[in-house]
Amino acid sequence: MAPISVKIKHAGKTYDVPLDVDAPPAAFKDAVYQQTGVPPERMKVMIKGGVLKDDTDWRKVGPKEGQTFMVIGAAGELPKPPSTPVVFLEDMDDSELAQALALPVGLVNLGNTCYMNSTVQAMRAIPELQTALEAGAPPGIPTALKNLYSSMRSTTDAVTPAPFLNALRQAFPQFAEMARGSSGQLKSLGGGAMYAQQDAEECWTQLTQALRDVPGLPDPANRKFVEQYMTGEITRTLKCAEAPEEPPSITIERVLKIECNITINTNYMHQGILNALDTILTKTSPSLGREADYQSTSRLSRLPNYLTVHMVRFAWRQDIGKKTKIMRRVKFPTEYDASDIATETLREKLLPVSRKLLEVEKERAERRKVRKRTKTAQPAATRDNDGDTEMRDGSASAEGAAAAAAQPVVELQEESTYRTKEREELEALVHADLKADVGSSVHGLYELIAIVTHKGAAADAGHYMAYVKKRAFHPISFAPASGEPSTVTVTSPEQKGSIDEDDEDWYKFDDAKVSVFAADKIPTLEGGGEDSSAYVLLYRARPLA
Repeated sequence: MAPISVKIKHAGKTYDVPLDVDAPPAAFKDAVYQQTGVPPERMKVMIKGGVLKDDTDWRKVGPKEGQTFMVIGAAGELPKPPSTPVVFLEDMDDSELAQALALPVGLVNLGNTCYMNSTVQAMRAIPELQTALEAGAPPGIPTALKNLYSSMRSTTDAVTPAPFLNALRQAFPQFAEMARGSSGQLKSLGGGAMYAQQDAEECWTQLTQALRDVPGLPDPANRKFVEQYMTGEITRTLKCAEAPEEPPSITIERVLKIECNITINTNYMHQGILNALDTILTKTSPSLGREADYQSTSRLSRLPNYLTVHMVRFAWRQDIGKKTKIMRRVKFPTEYDASDIATETLREKLLPVSRKLLEVEKERAERRKVRKRTKTAQPAATRDNDGDTEMRDGSASAEGAAAAAAQPVVELQEESTYRTKEREELEALVHADLKADVGSSVHGLYELIAIVTHKGAAADAGHYMAYVKKRAFHPISFAPASGEPSTVTVTSPEQKGSIDEDDEDWYKFDDAKVSVFAADKIPTLEGGGEDSSAYVLLYRARPLA
């Protein structure tokens, strides 16, 4: 019988392929391979009642001239075997296990040291810091922190941070304060004196100060890491409300954090930040020759790549002479646009990139939806005894495959191709001043990646914990057009097992205990009671690609 011409539909395209019913199916697959590039080894040709197999009899299939067949499979070369031999879990040492299991470890509480443990875990969400420490940590706390992070990367067990704690107390004696009762006597536990609970925000501030000499990434200004990545710049304008003709005074200050003041009217973090940036103060007016009220307006003239927000939950009560905790619930965003607290000059530089990035992120989300729909539309299959995939005759799956074949297919390129193009377009919009400022945010858009919380009602007691977004510990993976896993930028030097791009969950660090914390539970950390409430928030500038 003379060959007939049939149509092959693959990845949204249609091809004409000759079919000789007297030849084995393998010959037809070779012809399809020449057109589509899908190797026969990974090719699935959908025919009536199932999948074309090597022993299928064409005469029973009864193909007709011009009939359309759908082909499933990825074009390109077959995956290569692993370059290194497979090692089983039982044959790995502790260091190899830690890498394979992709689990971050906790820190042992050495007696009211949860304030330090939570701070260390939250700062661990800054991969550039670990890279900088490895490149050249000065003696003292930087070297102790480098060694601690190294220990945490090489074990599956909770780490005892005694050397780092000793370095911290040596550098800052306040953290070696002993606990005392109401009568002034030292508290004891198990026959020994207890160390006092300390403030996690104070620990964060002191630790950041101690890291000021850690080398940064190369830049023309030859700045240190903290100055590059964690330091903001505030421009403060003072104007006399009672003497409008008096020239305003302008000062510039470098800051390691911005504060969110909490009052009885504060419901949102942004509201509290503005409350802290815009204040009224009294000082002597040179033009009036007396004290007068001045409007102090502060805005950020530099936004660092890592923006720290201090939720001011502890305040001194003058009436009772004691520091107390503000229990009010304050909502904080997981994505924050800081352009609203930037100077007008900086905002103009940020706007082109931020607008484009929002468009790009929307397009990325649409591509993920298309890939998920494509994956869902692929026909359900079962395995036969030979391990081949075969459709059930007359099943709903076969009908679903036919329906999927009839639907228009959106052809997508490899995701890395889109990311490369997007990055080029975004980088072309970055203002020259911001491009030269290594470690600054070039668009002002942030995502929340770490939280230090305080649990309890007392300001000088309670318990601190850290919450870190999973993607801070893992590379992000996504599915390209072929359906095979691919990996984009690694966000941590630990390079532990990749996670899906849509994975928004967090890790909860309760000293030595580490668990997964669902993203939809993050609002429970907004406060309003004695349970854990956000105290220190770490935002990271959203990546361009």
